[in-house]
Amino acid sequence: MTATASALALPHWDVSNVYPGLESDELKRALADLAAQIDDLDHYLAGHGVGAGGAVITNGAAVGDLIGGVLDRLNAALRLYATIRAYVYTFVAVNSFDPIAQRLYSEVQALRVRLNPAEVRFQKWLGTLGPALAAALVENETARQHAFYLTESAEQSRYLMSEPEETLAAELSLSGPTAWSKLQNTLCSQLVVPFEKNGQTERLPLPALQNLYHDPDPEVRRRAYLAEIVALESVREPLAACLNGVKGAAHTLNRRRGRTDALHEALDQARIDRPTLDAMLGAMWDSFPAFRRYLKKKAGRLGKHALPWYDLLAPVGASERTYTFAEAEAFILDQFGRFSPRLAGVARRAFAGRWVDAEPRAGKRGGAFCLDLPAVGESRVLMNFDGSLDQVFTLAHELGHAFHNDGLHARTALQRVTPMTLAETASIFCETIITEAVLADAAGPDEELAILETALIGATGVVVDIASRYLFEKEVFERRAQAELSADDFSEIMLRAQAETYGDGLDPDFRHKYMWTWKPHYYRTDLSFYNFPYAFGLLFGAGLYALYQERGAAFIPEYEALLASTGEGRAADLAARFGLDLRQRAFWENSLKVIERRIDRYCAL
Repeated sequence: MTATASALALPHWDVSNVYPGLESDELKRALADLAAQIDDLDHYLAGHGVGAGGAVITNGAAVGDLIGGVLDRLNAALRLYATIRAYVYTFVAVNSFDPIAQRLYSEVQALRVRLNPAEVRFQKWLGTLGPALAAALVENETARQHAFYLTESAEQSRYLMSEPEETLAAELSLSGPTAWSKLQNTLCSQLVVPFEKNGQTERLPLPALQNLYHDPDPEVRRRAYLAEIVALESVREPLAACLNGVKGAAHTLNRRRGRTDALHEALDQARIDRPTLDAMLGAMWDSFPAFRRYLKKKAGRLGKHALPWYDLLAPVGASERTYTFAEAEAFILDQFGRFSPRLAGVARRAFAGRWVDAEPRAGKRGGAFCLDLPAVGESRVLMNFDGSLDQVFTLAHELGHAFHNDGLHARTALQRVTPMTLAETASIFCETIITEAVLADAAGPDEELAILETALIGATGVVVDIASRYLFEKEVFERRAQAELSADDFSEIMLRAQAETYGDGLDPDFRHKYMWTWKPHYYRTDLSFYNFPYAFGLLFGAGLYALYQERGAAFIPEYEALLASTGEGRAADLAARFGLDLRQRAFWENSLKVIERRIDRYCAL
């Protein structure tokens, strides 16, 4: 495994089996079909008196039949929408300069907004049914299959504004928070940074520049950090406006909907309660001394008294191991196959079917994600592969999402709606499979150290950095409720959050005040606090992996059944199948002990 990242032959994804192209007749027909399905749903609801002024139906069988008819139409529209949206986004995500893709994505978003009034009308109606809803679940098979969705929707209906207000909010979102979110993505994906390396100056997109934090040369890492700070400084004012717009809109809507705060909505979306979140956060905070011990040890290994931000991802240890994409593919297939043939089969389909887009390039967004394409029963994975072990872990992580999607393909669109807390279950599990395999395969102490380093970099990001993001967003919402914040305000809050979490594990002169600018998670219009679910996923996945180690092959059918039902229950209820109590700090502490043992080993080497 000696090839360098620059020599890698990196794949681009292929979505031609979904639709032939952005301007194809097939896509145009699909868009027309979606519009027709939305109209049909609207007419069905109006024709059966669902909504304001409609007749009150109390007969269980009649209510069940009506609910069944709505569910059939809503599931069909959501399935088609999800496919079209994902398809168009595959073009937007890899080339933000593409005007056709941007225009079509805007059209798709507008169609989603058209669907919103029907969903609101149906949900508010469900909230009025009372005992008739329970009777409908007995009388109608389709309703019974969607019992969790229907019950949850009825409960959450109390947090809806009036139907006209919800419709207006959805329509205005395209010109408000969604527009701000798109601007953030465009600014960051089109940002190119001049950087000199090996005597040549290149214009690097932001993800490629950030990949240099893995470079073995400390001077390259330091200069990459300084270049990133300068680049983000150049766009901080419009990005501050974007963040003010997104968070301001979220605050206003939550207040008008009767929510306590944005965290209230985030917890309901995550399908957990505050005792669960408090138990997890408490265990995370108690683990910070162990993580700071790791960071200080790393600083010492690098010959420094304290660790600067640009060395957080620095390689440590004597491993010369780098991967071509083909080598990463072969290794993942081998290790997945040792867990289950079905997992390996999904990964094999992903590689053979060109589901993965791995090459960093101008106009492509940073980070990594997995998209579901329900109409063809496939997924697509975006990443920015650089040959590092960390990117092998990332590839395994995203293929875990694809495996999860595959397990949900037999479910309807509404049965598949999985909260972020559970959406990370399979991805973390798959990442753990690869981490354990690489550690077991270490050639000696030096390579073991390098592998532990990579694993602990990831764990630090998901425990410590996620905690800093949680603190940042919490304070931003509190202050945004009073007034807009300046770019300096956001940076000050970010530095304070990093100080409270990383503590003396980081050099106070070299934190990263602009982490709020490029992270797309802060700019999601539909999901606030897009941070703690990652920690939940890591620790829940680690807990499940520990059960797998105890139970062996007998665990796998239970695990796959869990993945197939993540859209049909609250997190605590699904975890209870395995005898796990998420409201007790002990569960989270036990999961963190797995990481702390790795820290102990790292410090001992």
